[in-house]
Amino acid sequence: MDVDELAYELPPELIAQHPAARRDASRLLVYERATGAVRHRTFAELPHELHAAGWVVGRADDPRPGEQRELVVVNDTKVVPARIPIESPRGEVLLLERLDGDVWEGLARPTRRLKAGRRYGPVELLEHLGAGRWRLRLDGEPEGETPLPPYITEPLADGSRYQTVYAREPGSAAAPTAGLHFTPEMLEKLRALGVKICFVTLHIGAGTFLPVKTKTVAEHKMHAERFAVGPETVSAVNAAKKSGHRVIAVGTTAVRTLETVARENAGKLNVYAGKTRIFLFPPAKFQIVDALLTNFHLPASTLLMLVSAFAAPGEIIRGRDLVLSVYAEAIRERYRFFSYGDAMFVL
Repeated sequence: MDVDELAYELPPELIAQHPAARRDASRLLVYERATGAVRHRTFAELPHELHAAGWVVGRADDPRPGEQRELVVVNDTKVVPARIPIESPRGEVLLLERLDGDVWEGLARPTRRLKAGRRYGPVELLEHLGAGRWRLRLDGEPEGETPLPPYITEPLADGSRYQTVYAREPGSAAAPTAGLHFTPEMLEKLRALGVKICFVTLHIGAGTFLPVKTKTVAEHKMHAERFAVGPETVSAVNAAKKSGHRVIAVGTTAVRTLETVARENAGKLNVYAGKTRIFLFPPAKFQIVDALLTNFHLPASTLLMLVSAFAAPGEIIRGRDLVLSVYAEAIRERYRFFSYGDAMFVL
């Protein structure tokens, strides 16, 4: 498949420049793979779609209060103030990953005017790795600005709105945006209804957000990103799969984390910490994730490719066609797109 086959036209005014007034006031487009049905909801109505314990009153198979029916997996990475302005030459350094102690990998610009061995404010550039990427040394902890995607052109009014409410592991250069819609009250409501929530960590860097520049999808190579899966999540996911409960991933980074470990462990999870370059695109199949909660992604991005694969696992063209069709409806219905935009739930 050519990369440009996953392109689509988006009216610029649908690129969200700020979050919804309240996190769970964003809209939610629900897409059922089995039937092709599309429903339009608000994110606050997500519990209806999870079929949580006790939510559907009067069903003969309703579990007892507190009994698990669904498992939701979220990425608890925390965005660090990773954008560091430099003055001479005027530009910036974007920290991507801590390599060891005070040594990081990052993007720096203007690359042609920067030199290895020179210091630029709190940053010393050690080695140019190509494509604007550098190995560098940073004085102390990151104390720059919150890095926002280039399509968000308005200033960040409230830094907490570019963090999930459950962010706890510092290390990301970007937020896992599907999780931005959750409120503490929503999480407590889900737990009360029998939904178990567990955590993985994937620190978002170049692998997630760098553009695809190859002609074909299969030619693209992902940059490595650091991740970890702990014992509580391993136990919960393996038990859910054994019991037939759905595993619902919040965001493409949670999907990539779970499926990375499953591929190394015969379809099950084990405790693991390392780096992943996994690239999920049609006709990929999925061993762990049964449903995906995600935002609307940029044209021809690796994130859109993952969603296309999930829409029709094991097929090449159908998933792309389905997702582009759903995106077209979202555009007609004036959904908000990208990091601060609305959400999509693929069942």
